[in-house]
Amino acid sequence: MARTAIPGRLSWQQATVVETMSETPQVKNIALTVPGWPGHMAGQHVDVRLTAPDGYQAERSYSIASAPEDGHVVLSVERLDDGEVSPFLVDELRAGDVLELRGPVGGYFVWDEPLGGPLFLVAGGSGLAPLRAMMRHHRATRSEVPVRALCSARSLEALLYREELMDLAACDPFDISITLTREQPSAWRGYRRRIDSELLAEVAWSPADRSLAFICGPTAFVETAAAGLVDLGHDPARIRTERFGGTGVLP
Repeated sequence: MARTAIPGRLSWQQATVVETMSETPQVKNIALTVPGWPGHMAGQHVDVRLTAPDGYQAERSYSIASAPEDGHVVLSVERLDDGEVSPFLVDELRAGDVLELRGPVGGYFVWDEPLGGPLFLVAGGSGLAPLRAMMRHHRATRSEVPVRALCSARSLEALLYREELMDLAACDPFDISITLTREQPSAWRGYRRRIDSELLAEVAWSPADRSLAFICGPTAFVETAAAGLVDLGHDPARIRTERFGGTGVLP
């Protein structure tokens, strides 16, 4: 991707929509092809800009849900009823449409094999997107770093990447746990509550294992999960967080 004359600044570039796929009733996966894409690290994000006919512009950041090894850049966009950008991306975008995109962005909330592990991934709602990129990258590189993931969603219908998570859960070295906080199928065998210190103590690695934790989701969710790990004795320096949205309702 071409850069501007200012070091560290990325320029806007056109990305073409290859395909859109419904992930949940509120989330759509958007596969993009980006000419000159320099590659990304699992966990990075991009900025998307829309321009109205009157010149008004709106920008939003979206985590990259695809691994560096995947064929396209994939964004998982959740439709927000009062949003300026997400309703258009989810409802109106079609294959062949062109978006303005800038990225990849971010170098802190990323994982690659040299960082090691063991890994503990904690996701709330659509915060699973960058962690999915990490798990796909882990699998593509045949890493032997052990992974535990704790995914929180309001219902099974709202859980992103359900089939992919089940596939990963059946493979070593993945250990996937799911908690549904509002609605559960009658035969549900997973957890049925919001993430708290008790649940983290049951699912997370022992502090003695010195796991590398990545937590992504709404602000309140992330703060609760991160504080819970610290209270359990985990090293704050090995906890990386990514927040989005306001401080409102938890998944």
